[in-house]
Amino acid sequence: MCDTMVALGRATSDGRTILAKNSDREPNEAQILTHVPRQSHPAGATVRCTYLELPQATETFEVILSRPFWMWGAEMGANEHGVAIGNEAVFTREPYGKKPGLIGMDMVRLALERSDTARAALDLIIELLGSYGQSGNCGYRHPTYYHNSFLIADSGEAWCLETAGRFWAAQRVSDVGTISNGLTIGKNWDKASPGLVEHAVEKKWCKSATDFDFARCYSDLLYTRLDGCARRQCRSLDLLSSQAGHISVQTMWETLRDHGPGAADPGWNPGKGWMMDTLCVHASLGPTRPSQSTGSMVAHLDGEFPVFWLTGTSAPCTSVFKPVFLRGAGLPYVGPDAQGTFDDESMWWRHERLHRATLREYATRHSLYRAERDALETAWLDDVEKTRATLANHDPHDRRAELSALTARCFARARDAEERWLERVRTAQVRRSAPALFRLAWDRTNKAAGFPV
Repeated sequence: MCDTMVALGRATSDGRTILAKNSDREPNEAQILTHVPRQSHPAGATVRCTYLELPQATETFEVILSRPFWMWGAEMGANEHGVAIGNEAVFTREPYGKKPGLIGMDMVRLALERSDTARAALDLIIELLGSYGQSGNCGYRHPTYYHNSFLIADSGEAWCLETAGRFWAAQRVSDVGTISNGLTIGKNWDKASPGLVEHAVEKKWCKSATDFDFARCYSDLLYTRLDGCARRQCRSLDLLSSQAGHISVQTMWETLRDHGPGAADPGWNPGKGWMMDTLCVHASLGPTRPSQSTGSMVAHLDGEFPVFWLTGTSAPCTSVFKPVFLRGAGLPYVGPDAQGTFDDESMWWRHERLHRATLREYATRHSLYRAERDALETAWLDDVEKTRATLANHDPHDRRAELSALTARCFARARDAEERWLERVRTAQVRRSAPALFRLAWDRTNKAAGFPV
């Protein structure tokens, strides 16, 4: 389960579009950052997606992706043209394709590699949907089947695309838009698939075209209610709408880290509750809280100088957002790609030591490093803006070198900081343990991953 949100220039403090996403997946389903440079491909070349092999494009654009380690596709990402996309699982009345095929995460990556505007990405995903449909298991250890919705943005516009099987509706975002794991487009849309309304009438999901509402007619109400998506989507929309005109990168960080209004209680801990109804999600026991926020992104979309803030680690509330630049700058080496079992050399699993130790007594332990984390990120924001101003007229080679060095420094400082914070957390006395069922869920999760407690 996930949450994606976007604010266009009219709603942000600096006039630049900002897209953000938390990717929620199984707690041991490590998510890795992948940088792919621009490439040319020979005629007749093909590309192997997660399950399906497709004709390759003549040229693919440079991309930065955050993806589950076992997938070819991505939960979220952006490209050199400043196009950013996040997708959501949605549950509908249309049957789910269970044969290996094209999945929503593959569509995200294909659109980023082949589209230089948000509208082009929208059209490409619609084309892929018409040609291949959507089908295949999207779960790691637990087979999961669903349809997809997407938020697609560039520096000038954003689109919401929601699907049900091969049917879809698309709506242009005006100022602020948020999606979660439920359909949100109702009676108004800007584009829709042929037969969308007629199919619903034929299925008796509505009486006539005048009675048609896409979300009401096509949603699977049981799963949509159980996953807490309505509360999460309302929460993200409320948080951003209340700051319209002043939304910043920091606003998006805070929103992705939000645990709901109840988190203001000094005794709050992430073990409370039985539904996935907070934006920053921590898995627990039972079928209604199986997922964890395993990766996060905030894309600051300027046509000339887009900046992509990524955690590359789980739980944004315990993670550090680090700046990444494309157009040749890319990623520093952060260790081997994480897999589904503990590996202290990988960035994602190193951070899990801090994250999972913090969960044992969240309120006390998180406070030991939260302020220092915020100060780090604020300093990096200043560094990025200064660099943006000074590099405008630099030679492209020098510009790439400067940006690569800045990203490498931030990743290195984040690693050093997390090591310090882990020592503080480990030596802190546990005064109020997390609920027993929450501890049991994480004991099982840790055992499955071979995680050293």
